[in-house]
This record gives sequence, C-alpha cells and structure tokens, in this order.
Amino acid sequence: MTQRQLRLPGGHSIPYTLKVSANRRTIGLRVDGNGLTVHIPKRVAQHTVESLLQDKSDWITRKLSELQDRSPPFEWRDGATLQHLGQDVRLDLRQDARNRAVEFDGARLYIALPAPDDTRLVQRKVAQWYAKQARADFTRRIELLAAKLGVPTPPLFLSSARTRWGSCNSRGEIRLNWRLIQAPPHIIHYVVAHELAHLKEMNHSAKFWAWVGKLCPDYLAARRELKAMSGQLHLV
Repeated sequence: MTQRQLRLPGGHSIPYTLKVSANRRTIGLRVDGNGLTVHIPKRVAQHTVESLLQDKSDWITRKLSELQDRSPPFEWRDGATLQHLGQDVRLDLRQDARNRAVEFDGARLYIALPAPDDTRLVQRKVAQWYAKQARADFTRRIELLAAKLGVPTPPLFLSSARTRWGSCNSRGEIRLNWRLIQAPPHIIHYVVAHELAHLKEMNHSAKFWAWVGKLCPDYLAARRELKAMSGQLHLV
C-alpha cells in the first residue's frame, strides 16, 4: 500500500492510496470515507495508472464531492475548525453577557456571546463574519479582473444559494455565494473570472471559455477542485 498524489492541471492534486494485488487482472477505483483508493495488478506501470486517473479525473472529483455532500452536519462548538481562504481557522467561543465582539487573528475566530452554547446564534455570527470577509475579498477581485477585461466594475451582490456559486444577469450584476470565502484563493479567482466573462458572452460558448481562460488560465483544474469541495463548503 502506497500513498500517492494525482496531479491535476495547474499544479493541484488529489491524494490516493495505491494497492497492489497479485490476483487482480484489471485496475479498480474506489471512493469512500478514506478517499480515493486505486487497486492494480502486480505488474502495471505507474504511467498507465496515471493515465487512467487523468482520464477519470472528472468522475473522481464528482464522487469525492458526492461523498462530502453526505458528511454529518457541522458542529457549532468551541474548538471547531472552520475554513477561510483554504486555511484552517479555530472557532474560539467566549461567554460575555455584555460583549458580542467578533475578532480574527488569522488562525482563530473569537466570538463573545451571552450563551456560547446557542448554536443558532453562533452560526449566525459566523455567517455574518464570512459575509463581511467575502464582500471585501470579492469586491477587490472583481475590480482587478474587470480592469483586465476592459469593462466597468459591475455591482456585487452576495448570495446564499445552495445550488449556485455565482451568476451574472442581463443587467450586468454579479452575484457570488458568500460561502466561497472558505475556498482557496485560486478557486474564488476562477468563479469571479467565470461570472465576469459573462459580461462579454452571456452563454457558455467557446468564446465565453476563451474569456475565462484569459482571466484564469487554470480554470479547468479549478473547476474540478470546486466540484470536489462543494459539499464541504456548504456545511456552514
């Protein structure tokens, strides 16, 4: 049994376990709670395995995403681990009847509440903090990419949709899901590039994807990654 990495375009990767069996005649893929496992016959070259995994990369990311969709509900408790721009953030809840401050030091999110065990209130405070962070981050990215695209900076609206990460309507308004602030920066960059490209092409034609590619050359890899992590991002 060996631990390896499936390298995706753009330098991103998916970890997997390689298991060799003398009795196998074909290569088998399995995605479960332990991640991706690849079962191979004894004498199969690694480049053959890599080629198959590349061909199946869309299926792999989709199955990993489906697995995350079945993850247990998030536990809103002191010490829980949140995500912010792809980095772990510890949730630090403090009891304070007079103060409801929210502070972030880059590694911990401190929230003072009269009743830290009120999970609905904790969830609401975290969502409000995420939305504030998202608006600042998304606004900056939209301004930068709109300038590269040669279009006026469009208005930004935050969304909490469960099925879409972003949208662009005929009025040129951009909507982005605040939950994206949990994702690594290059994933956010891809979604922003995708929606801004609609200011040039209100479709998903080859011309549209060409505009996306100009703003985000590694968009194919980013799109696969987003599919794989979508379930995790929707836990909060």
